[in-house]
Amino acid sequence: MATPRDEAKSPIQVIDRMMRLLEVLAQHPEPLGLKQISQYTGLHPSTAHRILSSMSADRIVDRVEPGSYRLGMRLLELGNLVKSRISVRELALPMMRELHAQTGETANLSVRHDDEIVYVERTSSGRSAMRVVHVIGARAALHVTAAGKLFLLEEGFARLREYAKRTGLAPHTRNTISNITLLERDLERIQRQGWATDNEEAEIGVRCVAAGIRDDAGRLVAALSLSTPADRMKAQWGPLVKETADRISRAIGHRPTSRIGIA
Repeated sequence: MATPRDEAKSPIQVIDRMMRLLEVLAQHPEPLGLKQISQYTGLHPSTAHRILSSMSADRIVDRVEPGSYRLGMRLLELGNLVKSRISVRELALPMMRELHAQTGETANLSVRHDDEIVYVERTSSGRSAMRVVHVIGARAALHVTAAGKLFLLEEGFARLREYAKRTGLAPHTRNTISNITLLERDLERIQRQGWATDNEEAEIGVRCVAAGIRDDAGRLVAALSLSTPADRMKAQWGPLVKETADRISRAIGHRPTSRIGIA
């Protein structure tokens, strides 16, 4: 273990040591004593104490009792501030462009509003003579879209039946799933594979695949989807859309623990 004399005091090194201290405290839900902190970080006790005292004055760490520390409330305040400033659209757009570049098809970002999906962002180009474009702000019923099915899956069977009663599962095309039992089976399939599809259920000639985007609390906050002419949809795009949606989720703070599914 380094001694105080051995440890340089450049601003960069102090920041590095602060981060080491914070990481150790973050790994332990219970308060840690100075001796434990010193052992875990490799810092000399006097060095750790000096930095912790400074962070305690700024409420970055809390001194629970003499020589015992935990993460401070100031971190929660700063975390909530960061969270409030996160824009899913802003963080998703670069990855949506990557998805569009990989497939050549229209990538959409949508959110739920009542019993509908609302498209809030899209990436598309004019390279193809035949392409699918969802106008930003356009709406569609949940049960006819791949994105919407993700939100129905999230709520569970009981809420699905309430939705079916409210909407009557109105058909939009001859392929729309308007039977509650068949829709439940479709949602079970979506749960197993990890992404949703619609097979010309909202519009004849258009197929779609979608995966969910979750925030730091695990809530389903948006859906990423790929819309294509029916004859151009490829099976490998399901895993690709899910991988991209998972990357967006991580960018907004999601850390998966266990899978959330229908019940």
